[in-house]
Amino acid sequence: MTSDMQTIVNIKPGQVEGYYEDGLYTFKGVPYAAPPIGPLRWMPPQPVESWQGVRTAKEYGSIAPQNMMSAGSNLAPMFDGPQDEDCLFINIWTPGLDDACRPVLFWIHGGAFIIGAGSEGVLEGGKLAKRGNIVLVSINYRLGALGYMNLKEITGGKIPATGNEGMLDQVAALEWVRDNIAAFGGDPDNITVSGFSAGGMSTGTLLGMPSASGKYHKAMNRSGAANTVIPLENAVEITGKFLQILGIDAKDTDSIRNLTVKQLLDAQQELSMRLRESESRATPFIPVVDGKIIPEFPIEAIKKGSAKGVPIVAGNTLDELKAMNLMDPAIRDMDEAGLIERFNDMFPVDMVPGLINVYREALKKRGSKADNADIYGTINTDLMFRISTIRLVEAQRDNGAPAYNYLFTYRTPVMGGVMGAMHGLDNPFLFNNLEPDFTGSGSEVESLAAKIQDSCIAFVRTGNPSCESIGEWPVYGKDRMTMILDTNARVEAAPYEDERRVWDDYDLINTRPL
Repeated sequence: MTSDMQTIVNIKPGQVEGYYEDGLYTFKGVPYAAPPIGPLRWMPPQPVESWQGVRTAKEYGSIAPQNMMSAGSNLAPMFDGPQDEDCLFINIWTPGLDDACRPVLFWIHGGAFIIGAGSEGVLEGGKLAKRGNIVLVSINYRLGALGYMNLKEITGGKIPATGNEGMLDQVAALEWVRDNIAAFGGDPDNITVSGFSAGGMSTGTLLGMPSASGKYHKAMNRSGAANTVIPLENAVEITGKFLQILGIDAKDTDSIRNLTVKQLLDAQQELSMRLRESESRATPFIPVVDGKIIPEFPIEAIKKGSAKGVPIVAGNTLDELKAMNLMDPAIRDMDEAGLIERFNDMFPVDMVPGLINVYREALKKRGSKADNADIYGTINTDLMFRISTIRLVEAQRDNGAPAYNYLFTYRTPVMGGVMGAMHGLDNPFLFNNLEPDFTGSGSEVESLAAKIQDSCIAFVRTGNPSCESIGEWPVYGKDRMTMILDTNARVEAAPYEDERRVWDDYDLINTRPL
């Protein structure tokens, strides 16, 4: 760090001091809302209190409480840093503390709504901000039972949590950016909301949330659309199971309020294990269609014009779930009967044979051995990610907004490439933090990274991802024009159309988190 540049900024709550390094000003751990602790646990975010003097903003703030995750034979934290309920912090990377009105990229981290942080390593250094002369913002938001558990119904309103407190945190952070980003050289009238995985799903949900309307101007969904929400009745059922694990009656609100973070995380872990076995779902807690904060399924609201006029870029990787499937023996060793049984639980029974046959033939054309595990993973990838993303793009297209689609098909060299274009592989390309063992290296990889970064920067600036390095990127349109992101980046009309067409009669207003 260097200290020869003025790095103190005046914002509404007070003064913050960051640091200047390699042509970039960085501010970490700036609070955007009051700590959601004590009586504010499970409440909507409240304004941050003003402070006296200069608040240091040189280190990331605490991350939202979250469980360890399996890493080989051990349990390890997926994200470094101290955990605390006091976690509502924002980070900013900017090329200048001036009045240049730079476009703002507002980044929402992924992690299945149960893990993650705005301090994820791929963002470190703020390289995208420097390359594009834009302002990059990342946030923490409440996760798991603290951010997405509906308690209002089961407690008769005594604990008013809707299960959307994590989403309301994101809205509060957008409001903070609107009110303060000009002091960091950003333009409050040119904000692009974006995220990956649960962050992409959050972006899609924000597009359908009335309280978020008007607080952003463009959207970029990456491996997540507008379909990952849960109906209210299902959310209430999940909460009942959670309290049952803890042995607490729903009427005993004092005991619920006094639960320690450890008790909450332990019960969440146990509930996740049970739901994984009974429903094959990855997380018990996701945004809730509660009738107020999220009045209806976001994709339905979007179709009706909730985000009319908002340009969108949305896409995913070709093999989102391949790595996860390789780690699951039950999927890896699945036989035909097991495949059919799983899909019979997910889809109309008469749809299953045709679905399997279409994907088996399509995978053979791709050069895959088209075994049961690959069929299962590819269908689930399209269910959770690709088709849902296309439906989102189509909704914006049909509402007259510029809508762009991409498909990232570059394969990781890990394990000889068997994990394909896996979930999250495109993030190091976007943020210019390539990891040779994971992303590969060399001029072709660097060229792909430059095209992804430049098209993102162009979109953040203008609402159109076309740029010199990637060329003309047409809107999706009736011809389903799609940018294929690979070492030979190119535009294709209706790629993987056989697979897409099989979903035409299947409604995807929401999908369970696999």
